[in-house]
Amino acid sequence: MPLPSREDEVYALRMPAATETQFFQTGSPSHPVRLRDGGQLPSVTLAYETWGELNADRSNAIFLFHALSGSHHAVGYNSAIEGVGALWQPELHEGWWEAMIGSGKAIDTDKYFVICANYLGGCYGSTGPASINPGTGKPWGSEFPAVTAADQVEVFTHLLDHFGIHALHAVVGPSVGGLIALTFATRFADRVRNVIIIASGYKTTVLNRLILFEQILAIENDPYFNGGDYYETDPPLYGLALARMISHKTFVHLDTFERRARQDVVQADDVLAWYRVRDQFQSYMLHQGKKFVKRFDANTYLRIIDLWSRYDATQEGDAETPADLFERAHLAGQKWLVFSIDSDFCFYPEEQSELVKYLEQAKVDVMHIIVHSDKGHDSFLVEPDLYTPHVSWVLGK
Repeated sequence: MPLPSREDEVYALRMPAATETQFFQTGSPSHPVRLRDGGQLPSVTLAYETWGELNADRSNAIFLFHALSGSHHAVGYNSAIEGVGALWQPELHEGWWEAMIGSGKAIDTDKYFVICANYLGGCYGSTGPASINPGTGKPWGSEFPAVTAADQVEVFTHLLDHFGIHALHAVVGPSVGGLIALTFATRFADRVRNVIIIASGYKTTVLNRLILFEQILAIENDPYFNGGDYYETDPPLYGLALARMISHKTFVHLDTFERRARQDVVQADDVLAWYRVRDQFQSYMLHQGKKFVKRFDANTYLRIIDLWSRYDATQEGDAETPADLFERAHLAGQKWLVFSIDSDFCFYPEEQSELVKYLEQAKVDVMHIIVHSDKGHDSFLVEPDLYTPHVSWVLGK
């Protein structure tokens, strides 16, 4: 057997540590999981991963909530998830927040026990539309119920109870994950001490609802969508690709978009029904759509953007007014850190300013940081140095 080369040794040092997805089940046919809109599931499986060690009094846990098309696999290397199959593409094998979580990093796994779970309705191991409906023996498909942010946090509390965790040291949520973090912090104010919201909002804007509606129409109008019952036939790949192309424009600042298009993608000879793709920018966007459909499920996409489109923190928290909602945070003595990204076209900085206004009016201890970046919404994924000092300080104080 040949000895490993220097290149092999360096690569092995760079490789993240292996991680494995775990599964937690809650509910039963006699005690189903009841959802906010009237739907119910006989039981729910949550796929999750953890990093770090839970301390003796279970006071060092942090719950991380992922973005729209993200997963529970935030750190480490995971080459396969039971039951997920081909959707678990190689680009997902390394964690999506390696730069922020780990020994000595912003979310320091030498100090904290970090949990991240795939959302209910997801396609990476949690119960979702592609899961088998025990009543029919077939995938849920169109019969899978709508899910709200409140539903998500309710099932996540069962996972925390499983670990014996009453109060989290923090909840952390970027993008759509910020909506879930906000809802957890207000519905269960006594179960979390610190709240970190990155590039998220308080209530979905009309502009975002329209952009999300365009994506819903793109998928619904794909001839293969079949109302959501496509698991035994061909999936709605064109509709999902188009939905991703619509959304991708809001995730990446146009300057970064142009750089990536020039550097990363060689113009392909793509031909549609009659139109030939004319430049590297169109080719890059088409490439993003084609790549996405290999790793995501259209029904899951619809459930999560429906959750986002309808989001209003006051309603999710069963409060009458924002003042009532955030009075809970004030009484619980929570500390909040809210990040805006000045070049964000997905969750505009004005959305975080609205959230901070309500927090300040309720006399909640809040710090608002505006990140100056040319990377747009995706800054939180690619520029850890802009977030690390503030996150470390809030968690450590």
